[in-house]
Amino acid sequence: MNKKKIGEYLRNNELNLEIVIDEYSGYVYKIIENMAIQYLSKEDVEEIISDTFVVLWKNRKKLDKTKELSPYIAGITRNLVREKSRVVNIHSDISDYENIIQDFFKLDMICEQREKVSIIDKTVKKMKESDIEIFELYYYSSMKYSEISDILNISQFSIKSKLFKIRKKIRKELLKGGYSDEE
Repeated sequence: MNKKKIGEYLRNNELNLEIVIDEYSGYVYKIIENMAIQYLSKEDVEEIISDTFVVLWKNRKKLDKTKELSPYIAGITRNLVREKSRVVNIHSDISDYENIIQDFFKLDMICEQREKVSIIDKTVKKMKESDIEIFELYYYSSMKYSEISDILNISQFSIKSKLFKIRKKIRKELLKGGYSDEE
């Protein structure tokens, strides 16, 4: 690495940033590569490189002209990499947790639905064969009262009445299982 003193990069008592960028861009990239290249996008790396020289320029008046330039550049670069890595990690951590939370929410809903179906299934299996048939024709086959009436030779009023009682039994069992009426 270049061991030049800061004073050697001065032109008309001002830091010659073009020469500094030409000579130190590869050095800055190497620092980034050694620290966190696998975590950063190409855009992040380019941003850190350019920000390094912007920070150097903003602090040019504070630089000791008798010291080497490379430690200043290395320090600025390391700080920028750490800062960017924190932001990248925070962002990825949050999005990872959002996905996990959404997955758990979906999983929880699926489990809850399975429990409800299981309760309904057990409740229906305990009923009389004729009630099971009405329940299945209405809910699983999506038949109308009139169609069920024709098939089973029962009045529509009787079918409505039986379905009301079946729903009442199911609701009671769901309440026992911890599920409210509004769900």
